[in-house]
Amino acid sequence: MAVYASSEFSRVFSALDRGGDGKLSAAELRLCMKEALGEDVSAEEADRLVASPDADGDGLLSQEELLGLALAGTAAPEEEVGKRRRVLREAFGMYAIESKGCITPVSLKRMVRLGSHQDVDECRAMICRFDLDGDGVLSFEEFKIMMDS
Repeated sequence: MAVYASSEFSRVFSALDRGGDGKLSAAELRLCMKEALGEDVSAEEADRLVASPDADGDGLLSQEELLGLALAGTAAPEEEVGKRRRVLREAFGMYAIESKGCITPVSLKRMVRLGSHQDVDECRAMICRFDLDGDGVLSFEEFKIMMDS
């Protein structure tokens, strides 16, 4: 993974890790999905989402576990490819403006909480790097490319 993308992934993980303990719990995942999607995810579904890539079995996701899932190879068995696509789709949904189905500079800034020193223009520049069609936003396909870089 490129250093730039790895750094961005770390920021995303930090934004999701509300407890700041370096682990993502099912409750933190539920809260993020509620804020981003406006929908409640059941505790059972959140547990399943966390359990699938939980390599050490502690019921929590470390940054490495989540990154490993996001970077699962394309040569993986069909089930793993489908699982990876679902996880990426869920991650994309946290950032995307639901009515537009894309990630905008404003939605990126809102979700990642990049800090007071970074503004929408900096988010726009981050998006521009992977905006293949030049429309100023990231589609799901462009988001997948970003996560694979």
